Amino acid sequence: MRFSAVFSALAVVATGVSAANFSANSISSAIALTSSNHYGAPIPPWKVGHHPGWYYGNGSPPSGINAIEIHSQIICELLELFPFCLQCPKPPPPPPHNPPPHNPPPPPEYSQTFYNLTCASQDASYQTYGLVDTIADCQAMCDSVAGCTFFNTYHDVNGKDGSTQLTCALFEKCLDASSADNCGGQTQYDGSVDYIIQSDGYCKKTPTAY
Repeated sequence: MRFSAVFSALAVVATGVSAANFSANSISSAIALTSSNHYGAPIPPWKVGHHPGWYYGNGSPPSGINAIEIHSQIICELLELFPFCLQCPKPPPPPPHNPPPHNPPPPPEYSQTFYNLTCASQDASYQTYGLVDTIADCQAMCDSVAGCTFFNTYHDVNGKDGSTQLTCALFEKCLDASSADNCGGQTQYDGSVDYIIQSDGYCKKTPTAY
């Protein structure tokens, strides 16, 4: 496609990486990660037919899951060409070398609103969802998506060989345990029925800036 060729040319200029490293499919997947399509996950995880839009962590998404990996340097540099797309989380700044004496630590940015439930949140303020390795990875994703105020991590146990990775769902509203009414129950490709465990919710003090 002509657009893919233009995108590849821009990638060469911006990153010095050969366009041969990118397939047309990976390029189109990257530029589809916009808020208008919930960053690649237009169907929320409590509805039939959903799939994660992205994966952020140190490994790779499970086999058969078509989620773009937004942790590699090359993909992150490509996404930076398009500020309207989902961006890779930025590493935290290093701590100061000489902090002021007797300076109290800042209050935590997030507060936990529920813990270890067997159901996950569903709400109209849904933004996107993907897969992560840790709760900290999901927090980093919330910090990189404009308007994110709340994230919910949980294990969606689906299929006899289900992934050990966490589902990470992001929302614009701060939610509590009353929102956790997605308890699984969807029939999987192998005939099993999914269920949810270890569902935790975290509310952000200040929404991520636009």
